[in-house]
Formats: sequence, structure tokens, C-alpha cells
Amino acid sequence: MVSVGAVRLVAVFTTSFSSFEPRLALSPLDGRYGAATAPLLDYFSEAALNRARLFVEVEWFIYLIDQGVVPGAPVLAAGEREYLRQIPARFGAAELAELARIERETVHDVKAVEYFLQRRLADAAAVLGAGTNLTAALNPIIHFALTSEDVNSLAYAWVIWQGVTEVWLPAATALVDQLAAMAHGQAERPMLARTHGQPATPTTLGKELAVTVHRLRRQLRRVSATEYLGKLNGASGTYGAHLAALPEADWPRLSQAFVESLGLTWNPLTTQIESHDWQAELYSDLARFGRIAHNLATDMWTYISLGYFAQARDQGTVGSSTMPHKVNPIRFENAEANLEISAALLDTLAATLVTSRLQRDLTDSTTQRNIGVAVGHSLLAINNLRRGLAGLDVNPGPIEADLAANPEVLAEPIQSAMRAAAIAGLPGMDNPYEQLKELTRGQRVSLDEIRRFIRGLGLPPDVTLRLVELSPASYTGLAARLVREYL
Repeated sequence: MVSVGAVRLVAVFTTSFSSFEPRLALSPLDGRYGAATAPLLDYFSEAALNRARLFVEVEWFIYLIDQGVVPGAPVLAAGEREYLRQIPARFGAAELAELARIERETVHDVKAVEYFLQRRLADAAAVLGAGTNLTAALNPIIHFALTSEDVNSLAYAWVIWQGVTEVWLPAATALVDQLAAMAHGQAERPMLARTHGQPATPTTLGKELAVTVHRLRRQLRRVSATEYLGKLNGASGTYGAHLAALPEADWPRLSQAFVESLGLTWNPLTTQIESHDWQAELYSDLARFGRIAHNLATDMWTYISLGYFAQARDQGTVGSSTMPHKVNPIRFENAEANLEISAALLDTLAATLVTSRLQRDLTDSTTQRNIGVAVGHSLLAINNLRRGLAGLDVNPGPIEADLAANPEVLAEPIQSAMRAAAIAGLPGMDNPYEQLKELTRGQRVSLDEIRRFIRGLGLPPDVTLRLVELSPASYTGLAARLVREYL
């Protein structure tokens, strides 16, 4: 007899989602969160990479002819240059499908781009007229003396540069500016600090937010200063094919000028691949920004749990399927999760891309196709943090109650004043730390008890008055000034 516990129910479904056209998204970045990450498609998708490859190939073709590098090549008219540059500019769905069909034949992505361009030269006469110089006779100049990695290094550098500066940096900067505005707005609001989770010297809410702003801005400066390197020197970085074909040309000079014409930094010494060190540096900086932002998410979550912030109820959020009173800090939790995924991917990219066996292996090929995934999770987290922060209102009651409930935090300024008095030779100021520890540690004391203790110390009248007038809410040091002057 089979026990009830041993029975396993298996659902039988007759529909396979893999047959759906268009295909359903496997990644949540393209499915559930597609709207938030859509701006990255123009830079980090396979289509964007192929468009960038076309851009590099076209510009190299024009450059070789304009520089007179290839003997016998005709001078290009302005309309012919425009025709060529419209190939990547108008690269759309039909062209993407055509390129995919070519790649199924070549089984090589960059070779498919070369053949795609050859077709465009064959079509040029239909657009420009029979007298055009753009004919199949110029096919040998397409991809001349290039290895695939010349094209890939420049294409990847270009799309990463554009994607980071056009999408990620503006979003990250907007987050930091939003947080900075909160910091300035709350610069004067006293708040109990917690070191090791325990009540500690009061600060202000604005000053604590300002610390995070300062940290994030340092990372933004590092990302903004990224050098995007590219190479163009052949199959093993020696210009061997270039020199064999046209030995009179100054290939390093031509290579440098071309790479820099694309807005990139020229790498003069490489193997078959550009070494990817700049990518590793960038991904480490993006990951570090994300980890600081993760720290922000967990702190804001904690402040919400303490009641320091009330969450706006007009954002359409449902806190619980069964508990109507709840408004969950879902934006900060979503940010946490996505920043953890992003950091893991960025760390992997940074670690993998700096290593290539001897002069070339293909580990970077698959790895680099995940750059958009890593940046996408980061962008999604940034958007959630911005929405989470926008939905918060400061709740003064719990903040003030926490300050009032912990007068023992005044033990620090009292003992510091006693130390100063001892240095000045005032008697009775021995062992101030121990005296305050006996008064406050392991027990609750009231503000009145602390003030009686101060009055009984025998401190100079002005010092006594200054300490007696202190409260946890007024003991915030230079916190507000730090925000105003250094943020």
C-alpha cells in the first residue's frame, strides 16, 4: 500500500512556451522589468553590438580610402560616404534578420558583417546611380587586414562607452543628486546614531545621508574618468598582414589615428585581443558603486522599520496579500537583490576578462555578452532606489522619541569635558570614563539624573551650564555644518 505522503502529483501541461513567436523572455530584464531596462538595448543587445561592428567596418573602409592607404582606390564622393554611413545608422529589424541569415551560413558573427557590407556595395548603384565608385570591385577593402578582434574590441569599447555615459551614468547621477537634496533638507534634523546597533552619539539624518552621497560621488568620478581602449593591429598584434600587403604605410600611426577618431583610447601593445583591463577596472567601479548603494538600501530599510520614515501610500503598492495595513519597503528590497546579482556578475566579468591563454582564447566572447545583464540589474536597482526614496516622508515622532529615550549618550561629552578639566588641573576629575560607566552602563538613567551628576562634579560654572543644557537632540556637533560645507 502506498502511503499518502509518498504520492507525488505531476501536473501535465500541453503548451510549450518555447514555440511562442515572438519568443517569451527568459531573463526578467527583458520580461517583467523590460520597461526599466529598455534604454540599454541600444547599447548592450546583440543587435547593438552588430550595429557597432558595422559602424567600425564602415569607418575603417572610408578611412583607408580617404588616407590614400590602398593604391588604386577611388576618391569617395560625399554622397558615397553618406550612403556607407547610413548602413549602420539605418540598421533595423529587417537588416538584423538578414544578418542572422548570413551568420547561419558563415557560422561566424564578424564574417557575417563583412558579407552584409559586400551586399550593400552591390546595391549601391541602385541608390546612387550607375556611375558610383561603390561597387563589388571595392569588396577587398572591406575588413582589410583586420582580425575579428580588431572589430570587436572597437565595437565593444564604443557601445560600453555610450551605454555607460548615456544611460547608466545619468541614472546613477540622478539618484545621487536626489539623495543629496534629501541630505540638505534634513541637515538639521537630529537623529540617534547606532554603532554596532546600539544607541550612540547623535547625528543628523542629513549628515548620514551626506556620507553616502560623498561615497557614491567618488565612484561616479571614477566611472566618468574611465578610459575606453581599443586596438587595431591584426591577428597577434604585430601588423603582420598590414605590412605584408602594404609595407610603405605607417601602420601604428594609422591605427592610432583611426582608433582615436572613434573617440577611444588606442592600445599600442596587445595580443590578438585588446587586454580588457580597462573593462575590469570599469566593472569593479560599477560594482563598488552598487555595494555602496546596497548599503543605502539596507539602511533605509532599517530606518523604515524603526519608523523614522513613513512610506507614501499613493504609489499603488500592496504590502501584503493578507495584511491590509502593511506597506512593504519593496523598492529597497528589490534594489538589494538586483545590486547583489549585478555585483556578482560584474565581479565575474572583471575576474574573467583580464585572463586569456597565450595570445587568445574565447572565454571573453561569452563573458562580454553578459555585460548588459550586469549593467541592467544595476540600472534596475538604481531606478528602484529612486522610486523608494521618492515615496518616503520623514516621521519626526519616532526619531524624537528615540533621542529622548537614550539620554545616556550624553556620557561622552561629559567625560570629555572632565578630561579637559583634569588637564587644566581641576581636582576630582580622575577616571572620568569609569565614573560615567558606573552611572550609565547596563541601566537606564533619566536626563534629570544625568544633570544632577553634572552639577555634582564641581566643573567650572560655564562648563556645567553648557553640559546641563545639552540634550540628545542638541548634541549633534557639527553635523549640519558638515552637510552644508562639504556636500
